[in-house]
Amino acid sequence: MAILSDHWIRESSQKGMIEPFVEKQQGEGLISYGLSSYGYDARVAREFKVFTNVDNATVDPKAFSHQGFVDRETDVCIIPPNSFALARTVEYFRIPRDVLVVCVGKSTYARCGIIVNVTPLEPEWEGHVTLEFSNTTPLPAKIYANEGACQFLFFKADQPCETSYKDRLGKYMGQTGVTLPEILRQKQDKVA
Repeated sequence: MAILSDHWIRESSQKGMIEPFVEKQQGEGLISYGLSSYGYDARVAREFKVFTNVDNATVDPKAFSHQGFVDRETDVCIIPPNSFALARTVEYFRIPRDVLVVCVGKSTYARCGIIVNVTPLEPEWEGHVTLEFSNTTPLPAKIYANEGACQFLFFKADQPCETSYKDRLGKYMGQTGVTLPEILRQKQDKVA
């Protein structure tokens, strides 16, 4: 499995892999985003879901409660100390069948104690990427919308996979906006 270069990322994005696509790294006065040598730095959109304990909600991935967070649409999101927020990329991704993409955090945020979850984008997955930010510090932390949030690294397989995310009808396929955790439910048999 080889990591793919800026040439391949640009060419594939001209065919719709990343939309909107920023061809050059942007960074003056900003947290950088856009095409880099061997990756693409995506931006965080203005939609945030910030976790709160106001209603004493329990975080349960099998029965996620909407009471556990507050929605914010803002240019600067404040994450409380030792807390967490969900967001999404500005960019919409369409991953080729023979490619696996890995998300890594930006060092600018990591050096401030803000961690972006490392997550894969599977072959033939598409959508806005839901981003998870953890503020590991005892201080409030800022996340800047429309600036870099994480970098995606593209790895090409030696052959296409047998079953892609699209083939197995993955639960996060085609997501837009900030998508909350889901689990696949068994289909209920219809009673005649």
